Amino acid sequence: DIGAVAKLAVTQTGDTIALRTAPIVYHKPKISTPYTYMRYTAKTKGDEDKISSALSKLMEEDLTLRAVNDAENRQSLLYGIGDQQLEVVVSKLLSRYKVEVELSKPKFAFRETIRKKVEAPGRYKKQSGGHGQFGDVKMSFEPSGDLETPYVFEQQVVGGAVPKNYFPAVEKGLQECVQKGPLAAYPVVGVKATLYDGSYHPVDSSEMAFKMATILAFKKGFMDASPVLLEPIVSMKVTVPDKYTGDVMGDLNKRRGRVLGMNPDHNGNTIIEADVPLLEIYGYSTDLRSMTGGSGDFSYEFARYEQAPGDIQQKEIEARASKVDAADE
Repeated sequence: DIGAVAKLAVTQTGDTIALRTAPIVYHKPKISTPYTYMRYTAKTKGDEDKISSALSKLMEEDLTLRAVNDAENRQSLLYGIGDQQLEVVVSKLLSRYKVEVELSKPKFAFRETIRKKVEAPGRYKKQSGGHGQFGDVKMSFEPSGDLETPYVFEQQVVGGAVPKNYFPAVEKGLQECVQKGPLAAYPVVGVKATLYDGSYHPVDSSEMAFKMATILAFKKGFMDASPVLLEPIVSMKVTVPDKYTGDVMGDLNKRRGRVLGMNPDHNGNTIIEADVPLLEIYGYSTDLRSMTGGSGDFSYEFARYEQAPGDIQQKEIEARASKVDAADE
């Protein structure tokens, strides 16, 4: 039977209601992990707070719905089981809470790194009545081999060419640079920077001047060291009935996926494991449903960053040219 109870204050989806004298507890339902996501924006400026409180109410009802704030790409994301669910959420927001949101393709988080070793000088000099500003560094930049960390900083200055008290200022310059790379304003990873020489002025040198000199050296060195964009790769598991295996494999290859293995689950299904660029699985739930008549299922998790193909790098660099210019100012 289906019953209805009004004005419940503390119950949540998945709770069991029972008599005190005859307590029964049902196991909580297994909630599927949502993998389909879209970016959402308010149609009317100023509606953001209303939208976020409306979404939190909808998330209490539907545990497969998730709203996530992606600070790195400055976007709000809505996760669900499929595109249809997300569209239903949008219509509920309008009919029930009178707020309008627009769904669009999310932005993806690339990274920047370098491929060879270079040496680059950075010299910052400003004269403006009284004390000037003077900082001069000579640095080398090379791949560190660790794409998990932004940079490694070493100093090999001999003879006090750059006084020790300016080393932290040089590192501060590096910290600033790696947040927005010179190639497409994405975070930088895997760079080893070594300060090996430079010069200073006993009166005009300052921490600020050495920080600025480092920023100049980094921008020049980075662009000379064969810079590349790295794209996020996810490890994916797709479970499909055996008869659809060929179609799904062909589709994964089209998405630049690398199939790593296929295992039967002994229930008439095949589990395909593949590494696929995150960019290429946008809209995958709809495509998988149409390929398998709704009987396919997939999950994925972030694996690592890999160098993106030339055409994708080019497109991304052109699209973000304005952000690079803004970072330079």
